Amino acid sequence: MSRFPWREAMAFGLGVLGLSPHAFWAMTPRELAAAHDGAAGRKGAGAPGRGDLEALMAQHPDGEKR
Repeated sequence: MSRFPWREAMAFGLGVLGLSPHAFWAMTPRELAAAHDGAAGRKGAGAPGRGDLEALMAQHPDGEKR
């Protein structure tokens, strides 16, 4: 079983990002990892393209248009 690196996570969140303790402890590890990637200049998958967005909208419509 791997252990979560709390010491490093707290040093980054509280020290580097300057989060308040409340904000830090309210984050999920995934949110902290995304903040780390952003601070390091790494980009995620990015926003979906227009075609992807249209396909999702067709699969999950909001309801009737008035």
